[in-house]
Amino acid sequence: MNHSELISFLGKYKTQPKKSLSQTFLTDLNVLQKIIQTAQVGANDTVLEIGPGPGSLTTLLLNTGCRVIAIEKDAILADALHRIQTNDERLTTINNDALAVDLTQWTPSKVVANLPYHITARLMGVLMPLQIPSYTLMVQKEVGERVKGSPKSKNYSALTLFCQYYTNITATFIVKASSFYPQPKVDSMVLHLQSKTTPLADPAPFFALVRKAFQKRRKMLTTSLGNKEIGKWLTDIGCSPQARPEELDLTQWLYIFEKYRRTFSNQVISTASSA
Repeated sequence: MNHSELISFLGKYKTQPKKSLSQTFLTDLNVLQKIIQTAQVGANDTVLEIGPGPGSLTTLLLNTGCRVIAIEKDAILADALHRIQTNDERLTTINNDALAVDLTQWTPSKVVANLPYHITARLMGVLMPLQIPSYTLMVQKEVGERVKGSPKSKNYSALTLFCQYYTNITATFIVKASSFYPQPKVDSMVLHLQSKTTPLADPAPFFALVRKAFQKRRKMLTTSLGNKEIGKWLTDIGCSPQARPEELDLTQWLYIFEKYRRTFSNQVISTASSA
């Protein structure tokens, strides 16, 4: 729905976008269509949609012939989706917080989601390990730049490595703030990611080690990880023994992790949330 249609919809259901849920609704039909095209949705797909809001994207997804499982925390908007569900049994609406739902109860082939700004990283931390074949995610532009980050850049972070560990980025595009109502203060980015099929390492201790290093990203790895032995391992992979965490690519990080795990197997690496 366009801007005027959205205003009419909100009036009909006597509701307004809620800041507490980071609600901002896409009103640009061209962008909505581009998301569908980027996600490459077809009739044989089962799509998990998080944060469907008024259902503009939901309707376009259903028009492809696919099945949609829509998770919406806002009770009013979830109830409003029943106007679509009444006429289309391919839509299943779940009124709940996506972080509180057991997403493993379904086997979707694709995820299409406009991730709420305030829980983006947490949602990505839940979604990526599921290794659903395809993710098309709208995030804050700043977050998208971190996901796309490359070694030795300011955007390179633990989140970069987390996403690269599980997925390959195959497409991105920017969505201007003016495409939304209410208009956010920043632009957004759509990321299209495809899951990797082969596990690279034990993810929980691997990301615990990565996070530990990036918490002190300006310090040398020998300092942040607490052992000068790491300097030799860095030299072995062509890095400076004084290297900092943002200087290593994923392959190099995996090497350091394996050496660390084997050498300090008696040390416990905290395995808190990965993203």
